[in-house]
Amino acid sequence: MAYAVVAHYRCAPADADAVRAALLTAQEATRNEPANLMYEVHAVADEPGGFLLYERYTDAAGFEAHKAARHFREQIVETVWPLLTERSVTFAEVL
Repeated sequence: MAYAVVAHYRCAPADADAVRAALLTAQEATRNEPANLMYEVHAVADEPGGFLLYERYTDAAGFEAHKAARHFREQIVETVWPLLTERSVTFAEVL
């Protein structure tokens, strides 16, 4: 069963360019993962510094493999997360 992840990130507007760049780098690498079905980064239209990520994997194990990837650690954990003021993540099984 496909596994979806929706992440809402918020950073200070001054950090938005750095967060955007790291998210787009992560997007490119993640789309090459064998279990990734979709990875889209969105800028929230009415919220400077707001981002929404929509991800789909073949299953939960595919998402776990994504979290173990070097690009996830470098771009998300080490670059994006320290710049965030808010972060929420929803996990779902695709019906």
